[in-house]
Amino acid sequence: MKRADYVKTCGLAFIEFSGPRPELLSDQFFRMGFAKTAIHKTRSICLYTQGDVRFISNTETGGHTEAFRRQHTRGVSALGFRVKDAAGAFKQAIALGAKEAKLREYDIPAIEGVGRSIIYLVDQKCQSALDRGFDFSQFTASCGTGLHRVDHLTHNLKRGNLSVWVSFYETIFGFNEVRSFDIEGKATGLFSKVVASPDGQLIIPLNESKDEHSQIEEFLNDYNGEGVQHIALTSDDLYKSVSQISDNGIELQNTPDAYYELVDKRIPGHGEDLGKLKELGILIDGGEAQGGGKLLQIFTKKSIGPIFFEFIQRKGNEGFGEGNFQALFESIELDQFRRGVIGLV
Repeated sequence: MKRADYVKTCGLAFIEFSGPRPELLSDQFFRMGFAKTAIHKTRSICLYTQGDVRFISNTETGGHTEAFRRQHTRGVSALGFRVKDAAGAFKQAIALGAKEAKLREYDIPAIEGVGRSIIYLVDQKCQSALDRGFDFSQFTASCGTGLHRVDHLTHNLKRGNLSVWVSFYETIFGFNEVRSFDIEGKATGLFSKVVASPDGQLIIPLNESKDEHSQIEEFLNDYNGEGVQHIALTSDDLYKSVSQISDNGIELQNTPDAYYELVDKRIPGHGEDLGKLKELGILIDGGEAQGGGKLLQIFTKKSIGPIFFEFIQRKGNEGFGEGNFQALFESIELDQFRRGVIGLV
């Protein structure tokens, strides 16, 4: 992106979730190691934190989140993008074609995002004002699990909209397309493009189905529209984090034993404890074919409606588990076979 007139972001301020039963959101966050840091003084809104990650649970009625729940029931209702000047960023975003989010929960400039979610443009003044609405004495501690940053968050889109949202992030925020994938299963497939902010702090993979039966289409049907499919959180010791999260009762995706039989051949000299990887169900990717370095990752089962989480540790690899994409896609496809969503071919 060579133009200098896009809205410059400087990280993620928060992710807002909404659902009809706040106790389920709270339980999910606690099990992942988040502390309930504050409760809003006057509204049904709670703040959860771990490391640099801020999750907001918003179950207010009569505003944006209620309209969001009418369509999606539960999910990611808003994102907060950090900017230096919120008012200036909002004005520039509108000039570049973004639509104002007129129905919003906070007195912060906001534009419409994917699937009836909204994107708040949060500068330091806005963040301070938002924080003043919370009572931080209402703190509930949690045993952290070592998760400390949002690595990326993925959107699932309707067929034909992949280029629309690539253009949105490129035009409004100056994101660059950094990777693209063409995944083909036995009966279904998907296209994926990854866009990233110029400073690399915001990374958003965008997925579009090739057909009407893929896991992307299933998400769109379950979610009743487009939206955030999963959120990846980083750890500096994924073995420890996964062990704690699993002990806390978070359900993780199963990995076939056969996957680990091929790891040494696929990534020679990886240096990881293969028995520990298999015990915890952690996937590994990387090696010389991807320019060196390794990536460890694992996914939860569906956690908030059809939304799930990914836990990831990067060891010199900036990919997205490309080497695991095909295997993962086919394993989810197998689950779809078993549930009768798609037929055997």
